[in-house]
Amino acid sequence: MKGERGSLASALPEDWGTGSFVGRMLTRAGPSPILVVRGQAYDMARVVPTVAALVDRGDFSGAGGDPIPDFSIASVDLLSPVDLQCVKACGVTFAVSALERVIEERGRGDPGAASAIRERLEARVGGSIRGVVPGTPEAAALKAALIDDGLWSQYLEVAIGPDAEVFTKAPVLATVGANAEIGIRSDSTWNNPEPEIALLVDSTGKAVGAMLGNDVNLRDFEGRSALLLGKAKDNNASCSLGPLVRLFDDSFGIDDVRSAEVSLRIEGADGYVLDGASNMAEISRDPLELVRQTLSEHQYPDGFALFLGTLFAPVQDRDDPGRGFTHKVGDVVAIESAKLGRLVNRVVTSRDAAPWQTGIGALMTNLAGRGLLENKQ
Repeated sequence: MKGERGSLASALPEDWGTGSFVGRMLTRAGPSPILVVRGQAYDMARVVPTVAALVDRGDFSGAGGDPIPDFSIASVDLLSPVDLQCVKACGVTFAVSALERVIEERGRGDPGAASAIRERLEARVGGSIRGVVPGTPEAAALKAALIDDGLWSQYLEVAIGPDAEVFTKAPVLATVGANAEIGIRSDSTWNNPEPEIALLVDSTGKAVGAMLGNDVNLRDFEGRSALLLGKAKDNNASCSLGPLVRLFDDSFGIDDVRSAEVSLRIEGADGYVLDGASNMAEISRDPLELVRQTLSEHQYPDGFALFLGTLFAPVQDRDDPGRGFTHKVGDVVAIESAKLGRLVNRVVTSRDAAPWQTGIGALMTNLAGRGLLENKQ
């Protein structure tokens, strides 16, 4: 990516001039949905009031929108690119991620116990779990062997069993966007970013595009009990999406998601640097299968965003040997993928992050005051 950190130019993929993108920006009047079509940006608020409505409208030409001049160099305040969509997430969709969740559970959230548990688990299953297709007879045989060894876990159930883990990551309108602060709980001592790709799905259940995301995870909370998943996952500013949603078209499609490399770089104020990557080709369940399972017995009239999970599981020690990685306030997290751009956020505690104050009611009041709800839903 080109440009300085935090600039709009550095956030967009290098081929952004050939693609189509949807997102949101903050104007003086309030939030507006935007379209970027082959290098030209449009404020679409006078056409449709929300991104959810824009996606369901299905017209991504920019027709009727107000052109935004010099979008590539202008100072545009990007928000999270979703608004009324539910924010869902799938966990334990990669083999390494599955093993790390088992380690959290076995260690009861204690990072000091992780090293010994990891060694035992990897000695038993090693790379064999990588080639297992969830829900198959081979997966059932591995499950039986692990039970016999006393190593079975609820996390392995969703990693190789027939049912994917699908949970709600954040309330509607609670996600943050590019360059925003991202939050970890102030009482967490073992946590990490989760660099992921998230699909955007419309109200009919069709995947229409993809974006980058950070599904922040508290390993100590979830490791103590899976029933603490809500506290581990849903906190103020704990979910980042952006910079924009790249729409599926001739330049980008679901096969690009399936083969994408997602890189991560963490730079701490203490000089600590961690680099990692997640290869979507190693995902255990196909992205569209995860969409299908999310929709199996639920409807989403405003669509939804769906985190697809990550291969990244940091084990590099930061402080004491054997205690692995955990965030510190001030960490700058950069998630990048060639076709989706670069998503950068700085870590603070959820208590210190900007409070979430614009809910659905406030958004509707703002849109009504701007005259944007008349005959546009």
